[in-house]
Amino acid sequence: MALQAVLFDLDGTLIDSERDNIESVAMAMRKLGKNLTQAERDFVIGHSWRDIYDMLVLNHGIAVPMADLINIAVDEKQSLIEAHGFRVLPGALEIVRRLADRGVPLAIASGSSRREVHEAIEGIGLTPCFRVLLGAEDYAPGKPHPAPYLAAMKALGVDAQGCVVIEDALPGVKAGKAAGAAVIGVQEGNFAGYDLSEAHIVVQRLTDVTDAVFDQVLTLR
Repeated sequence: MALQAVLFDLDGTLIDSERDNIESVAMAMRKLGKNLTQAERDFVIGHSWRDIYDMLVLNHGIAVPMADLINIAVDEKQSLIEAHGFRVLPGALEIVRRLADRGVPLAIASGSSRREVHEAIEGIGLTPCFRVLLGAEDYAPGKPHPAPYLAAMKALGVDAQGCVVIEDALPGVKAGKAAGAAVIGVQEGNFAGYDLSEAHIVVQRLTDVTDAVFDQVLTLR
């Protein structure tokens, strides 16, 4: 089976941003007079803004529309990024550019907002490499439902048979498998310590994802 497309998660896969994501949501909620519990902080990792918003409405009864809450949180996140910049995970730039140079269609299917996705990919200089950038507003429901990756496949015009998903979180691994793709789990940015053993192949970092690994994972699905 030939490689037709590679679908990347963003946070924890290409950039080390999970801590900033958690803190930006917490900062936004504090502006609304609410505090996140540890369980709510943990929930932010690996879930889409739609699911996070639904959780916050259920737990805190907030009445702010999702788009407004996202904008508050992303504004707070910008202040964090200004302090340290985007933290690119080892091998991220190299693998994306290598695949793009070969003409492999690439997509992002992230639980972050469209604004966060576009700002991050532009910030690390990879915008020309991706044909599709999807955020939480572009699908429903979020991971572990297959909708994010099915939407990315549809946007690229490819089917699941030759697609590889690269993920750092268990909800994303489940989503990729449910969409019918081969899934590589990457430990490097797995801030939450998810068990990634459900992925078809698990590697330590993106530098380990060689052409041979792509060939192998496509045979395991």
